[in-house]
Amino acid sequence: RGIIVSCSAGNDDKVHLSNGAPWIMTVGASTMDRKITATVVLGNGEEIEGETGKGFPSTEKLELVYPRQFPPKDDSVRGKIVVCENGVGPSRIIIGEMVKDAGGAAMILLNTQDLGDTTFDDPHVLPALQIGYTYGLKIKAYLNSTSNPTATWSFKGTVIGGGRDPVVAAFSSRGPSKESPGILKPDIIGPGVNILAAWPVSLENRTDTKPAFNIISGTSMSCPHLSGVAALLKSVHPDWSPAVIKSAIMTTAYQVNLKGNPIEDEQLQPATVFDIGSGHVNLSRADDPGLVYDILPDDYIPFVCGLNYTNQQVGIIVGRDVDCSKEKSIPEAQLNYPSFSIIFGSTPQTYTRTLTNVGKPDSSYDVEIVSPDNVIVKVEPKKLVFPKLGDKSSYNVTFTRTTKEVMNSTTQGFIRWYTADYSVRSPIAVVFKD
Repeated sequence: RGIIVSCSAGNDDKVHLSNGAPWIMTVGASTMDRKITATVVLGNGEEIEGETGKGFPSTEKLELVYPRQFPPKDDSVRGKIVVCENGVGPSRIIIGEMVKDAGGAAMILLNTQDLGDTTFDDPHVLPALQIGYTYGLKIKAYLNSTSNPTATWSFKGTVIGGGRDPVVAAFSSRGPSKESPGILKPDIIGPGVNILAAWPVSLENRTDTKPAFNIISGTSMSCPHLSGVAALLKSVHPDWSPAVIKSAIMTTAYQVNLKGNPIEDEQLQPATVFDIGSGHVNLSRADDPGLVYDILPDDYIPFVCGLNYTNQQVGIIVGRDVDCSKEKSIPEAQLNYPSFSIIFGSTPQTYTRTLTNVGKPDSSYDVEIVSPDNVIVKVEPKKLVFPKLGDKSSYNVTFTRTTKEVMNSTTQGFIRWYTADYSVRSPIAVVFKD
């Protein structure tokens, strides 16, 4: 009781999201603006940057080869820079070991299309770099353009800033939640790619070296970041409930990258709410969110009863006996959640949300509505007034479909309550079911 639960969205694939319950803060993974870089300069003068986790001396100009058989059975790659495919067969580091064992001087690891632009800082055993899918196409085009392809490899080291981060990681599982589609998941994204941290054992499996650091990626890296954010908020606001802490994190998240453009996915296309949920965590704003959506533990009982679980199953979830026939069941989207997930048939849907003032007394908030395509969103009232801290005010939202869309097609928008000092944003996800 009173403990916020933060869980990974999962790394399995882009459609099977884990940990989708509304009392869980479900966290996806994104890149950050620190990279350990290396570059290759192709024989035509084109320079391509990638990522690596270990520095080596630069190479001279060497022959560039893309072996059709891997690992090669002869000396065809000896002393050369070898182009390999990532995501097909062995792990990235093992591919490098195989190249080194075959006599290769360096390695360029090309992402497959599904991995897109997600690259990793791996501790390779030879000069190596991993590059995104689009840049990989350029290398393949160069290889096909000449009978004598060459390249040089050089280590550049750590670079901070200047990119399009944060970008959603290719491995970060996406919504909608299959188990509870009326709750938008993931809730939030945070740093989860190439996270540098202390490590207890030698990366080289050697007993004569002291462990120091490792670089790991996964939603199991972004989840601890968000857990730390929640812990900091709890220390500053000990009276905040888990739902209030999650609301503060979600409603203050940002949706643009360092260049001021919409956050992108691994294909460098604008990310959707099913990729990023409310957006990327912004700790400095989460500390003072203005308004919050609170949910008490007993508020989940009508929600769970509305999912048509048995009384025994509901009792296991809430930790006490429950008779759902005596409870007022609610649809998923009626829960006082900081986001909206609307599963549309043809009938308009109306839901109520209640906000609590944790910002300033004598506050008056106006509403901004960006309706999803082919949906009209109506909010009443259009102004919320909070004379004192702790005051609550409710509003109704009606979603009306305007056209018949393709089955399972999706669209998105948002509702934002704002003053000169605060912005409280709730994303809207819509799935058309018929």
